[in-house]
Amino acid sequence: MNMEKYSDVIIDHLAEIGYTHCFFLAGGNIMHLLESASRKMTCIPVINEVCAGIAAEYFNESGLAGKAFAMVTAGPGLTNIVTAFGGAFLESRELLVLGGQVKTADLAHGQVRQRGIQEIDGVSIVKPISKHAVRMEAPWPKQTLQGLVKDGATGRKGPVFIEIPLDVQAKQVEGNAIPASACSPNIASYEYPKPSAADVKNIAEKIRKSERPLFLLGGGIERKTAARLADAFAKAGVPVTTTWNGADRMDADHPMYMGRPNTWGQRSANLILQQSDVLIALGTRLGMQQTGFNWQKFAPLAEIYQADVDAAELNKGHPKITQGLQVDANALLEGLLAEDLGTHTPWVEFCREVRRDVPLLEANKTAEGYVSPYTVADELSGLCTKNDVVIPCSSGSAFTVMMQTFRQKAGQVMITDKGSASMGYGLSGAIGAAKAAGGRRTILVEGDGGFTQNLQEIGTAAAQKLNLKIFIFDDHGYASIRSTQKNYFQGRYVGCDIETQLGMPNWQRLFAAWDVPVFDIKQGFQTDKSFLEAFNAVGVAAFIVPVDPEQTHFPRIASRVLPNGSMESNPLHLMTPPLDEALMQRLTRFLPAELL
Repeated sequence: MNMEKYSDVIIDHLAEIGYTHCFFLAGGNIMHLLESASRKMTCIPVINEVCAGIAAEYFNESGLAGKAFAMVTAGPGLTNIVTAFGGAFLESRELLVLGGQVKTADLAHGQVRQRGIQEIDGVSIVKPISKHAVRMEAPWPKQTLQGLVKDGATGRKGPVFIEIPLDVQAKQVEGNAIPASACSPNIASYEYPKPSAADVKNIAEKIRKSERPLFLLGGGIERKTAARLADAFAKAGVPVTTTWNGADRMDADHPMYMGRPNTWGQRSANLILQQSDVLIALGTRLGMQQTGFNWQKFAPLAEIYQADVDAAELNKGHPKITQGLQVDANALLEGLLAEDLGTHTPWVEFCREVRRDVPLLEANKTAEGYVSPYTVADELSGLCTKNDVVIPCSSGSAFTVMMQTFRQKAGQVMITDKGSASMGYGLSGAIGAAKAAGGRRTILVEGDGGFTQNLQEIGTAAAQKLNLKIFIFDDHGYASIRSTQKNYFQGRYVGCDIETQLGMPNWQRLFAAWDVPVFDIKQGFQTDKSFLEAFNAVGVAAFIVPVDPEQTHFPRIASRVLPNGSMESNPLHLMTPPLDEALMQRLTRFLPAELL
C-alpha cells in the first residue's frame, strides 16, 4: 500500500491539469499545502494576500504560460483576499484559491463565533462571489477535485475556493483509493453550446441586408480566435469595435477597427456605435459601463444580437436586445465570418471619416509645469512593441486616459478589471502578468492614489526581478474623487489629496527602499536618451508623471443632479464637451433630431 500525505496528492492533481505557479503568503494553517507546492510548483511569495489573488487572476487571463493559483491561510489570510474574489467573479475569470483552516476537531460549525485559533468561516464569506466555495472535511478523490477546479475555468468562469483543514492536509492516504462517499460536490462536464446553422444564417442575412452593421467584441472572444480571424475581418468589410476587456483583440491599425465605445470610451467609437443599424455583441455582457446609465438609448437605431454563455445576462432587461444567443461567442463569430456578409463600403467610409475627424487627444487643460497624461499615453503607444504586456490599471483617471488614448498593437496583451474597478489592482495584476510573460516587458500605468493602496508589492516585483515598467500619474491623490467633489459639491474637497491630509509617499524615497530606479517624466520624454535607456532596460523601473491636480479629463458622459436628487445621464453619443456644431451635424447624419 503506497501511502502519501494528502497535501502532496492535491498538488499532484493540480499539476496534472496544468497548474504550474502558486502565489501565496505563508501561514500556519497552510503549512502542509505550502511544503507540498514548493516541491512541484513555482511559488511566488507576496506581501499581502490580495496580491496573491489578483496576480493569479492576471497570470491566467494573460494566457501566456501555465496556470496559477493562490494559497492563503485561515482568518485574515482569507479576509485579505476577498477583493480578488470579487474582481475575478465580476469579470468572469478563472481563479483557484486554496485556503487553510483549523483542524476539523476545532471547527466552530456556527455554534460559537470562533473555536480554533484564527478560525473564520471563509466559505460563507466568499460563497456569494465564487462559482464554488467548499470546505473539504475529508480527502476527495481525484475526479472530484479536478472536476471542481475545471468547472471554474469553463462556461462563465469564476473563482473556486477550497478550504482545507490542517488535519485533512496532513492525512496519510492511498491516493487512488479515496472513497467517493467522503467527498463533496460532483461536477458535471461542461461543453460550450454551439450556435445553430440557422442562427448563423439568420444573423448573417441581417448583416448582409443592413446598411450600417457593427461588431462589438468583448472579453469572451478569445485572443487566439481574434488573431486567427484578423484577415477574415478585413475581407468581411464590417466595422469592428471592442469593449475594454476585449481591447487587445484587434490591432488599432486594422482597416476595420473603429475603437472602444464606453461610458468613458473614445468619442468616435461611441458615435459609430450609436448610428449602427445592426449590432452584433459577442462575448460581452453589455453592462452599464458599456451601454451607459441611459441604456434605453444605447444603439437606439440598431437591432442588437448578443451572444453570451450566461442566460441571465441575456435576459436581464438592459439594454433591450433583438435576440440573445446562449452560445459560444467564438463559434458564432467564426461562423458569421465564413458567410457572405455583403458590401458596406459607404458605411465603412463614414466610420473612417468619424475616426479621422474626431481627435483622439481632445482639448484638455494641463497647467504649466505638468505633463499631460494623454500625451504620455499616446507616446507610450508608439514606444511599446507588439511583444509588450500592457496593464492600464482598473480604476480612476489613469485608467480612463489609457483606455481612451492607447493604441494597441497586434500581439500585445492588455488586461484590466473594470467590473470591480478597485484601486490598487494594477501593481498586483502586473506582477502576475509579468510572471506569466517570462521576460516580456510589462507596462503598468496607474494613478498615485490607486498605486499607494498596494505599494508594498514593489518588494515582490523587485524580489522576482520582473521586467516591469511602472508609470505613476502623480496628481497628489484621488483624481476621480476630487473631480466628483468639484463637479457635484462645489469643490468641497474632503480627503482626496495631499492638500486635504491624504498621506501620499515621497516617490523617490519609496522606490529607493527596494533599490528600484525611479525617473521623473518631463515634456519630450519620448526622445530623451536616459528615459529610453531605462525604458528598454530589463528589470523593474518606475517613472513618475507630474499630473496637474486640476487636469481636465475629456471627453466623458456628463450627468446632472435633478431636483429630487437623482442623476440623469446622457446617451453615449452626447459626450462632454460638445463637438463643434457643424462637425457634430456632419458626423451624426444618421441620428434623428430627437436624439441630439
